[in-house]
Formats: sequence, C-alpha cells, structure tokens
Amino acid sequence: MLDYLIEFSKEYADVFLGLTLFSALSVVLVMILGARVLARLPSDYFLSPQEDKAYLQHFHPSIQVFLPFLKNVIGVVLVIAGIVMLFIPGQGFLTMLAGVILTDFPGKFRCELWLVQRPQVNRSINWLRRRSGQPELKLE
Repeated sequence: MLDYLIEFSKEYADVFLGLTLFSALSVVLVMILGARVLARLPSDYFLSPQEDKAYLQHFHPSIQVFLPFLKNVIGVVLVIAGIVMLFIPGQGFLTMLAGVILTDFPGKFRCELWLVQRPQVNRSINWLRRRSGQPELKLE
C-alpha cells in the first residue's frame, strides 16, 4: 500500500505542485482582497439590507448582465476549490468563504450580519478598519 502511494505521488507530482501553488496564491489573495473590502465597506452597511447592484449603473446594459454572472461563476469556482482544499493542503475554508461572499443567493445579507455580529469577528473587523483609518461598523 505504501509503495502504491509513493508511486502515485511521483506520478502526479506536477499536479500536487500546481494545487499547492494555487492554494498559496488563494490564501494571499483572500487575505489582501478581504482586508481591502472590509476596510472600504461603508460603516452603515449592516444597518439595513441594501441592493448591491449600484456599482452597475454606469455600465452598458449588456455589461450589467455579464458582470453579476461572472461574479457568481467566480464565486462558485472558489467554493468548489475550497471544498477540494479541505482534503489537500490549503486554506479551504477561507477560499469557500470568499466564494460565498462573491455569490448572490437569498438570505445572504442575514448570513453576513449573523457572522459580523459575532464578538470576535466584529472586534477583528473593527481593528482592521481602525488601522485603515475608517470608522467602526455600525450594527443594530
């Protein structure tokens, strides 16, 4: 059995290297982009549900359809990659979280609000926002 595992790992060494590099890159991207998004989020974002499509108003109607579609496709790919990373070395949970954040689904705002209301999460986000010179998030 051990010989089989050794042969398998030698045969697919390039695949394992690629998955490891993808995993490391996704960790860095999630950390950098996540911190930037949290720092730039309006402080009153969680006071009432919002329609987050306002950023699309300045684009051509065909692009207004394509961008949300692309965002959801990228989100689903990240969720699938995160699930795979749960079984291989990598930040599966963080990658899945980034995918869920990008994906639009019913009840998403309530899930985000529930997560941000956790004391440890709220403390961490507000620490990050203070370091970025932004006011703390306002919650109900």
